[in-house]
Amino acid sequence: MDASMLRQIWSAIERTQAGVLLRLNDTELACELLGQIENRRPLSDEESKVASAYLRSKVLLIRDLAEARLVQA
Repeated sequence: MDASMLRQIWSAIERTQAGVLLRLNDTELACELLGQIENRRPLSDEESKVASAYLRSKVLLIRDLAEARLVQA
């Protein structure tokens, strides 16, 4: 995965409301974020697989960050 894709992933996470990130189950969360990325630019099958695997591996971190955003608000 290149740096551009990582920036797109974390940008999508930051754009998504914390409540949404916390409400979705793991699969829905990864699909939602991947869909947002794909809406901005088409991904190849390989890019989608890699991004999806990365998102699934970071679900706990994403939820922790979302919870922190709610506390700060």
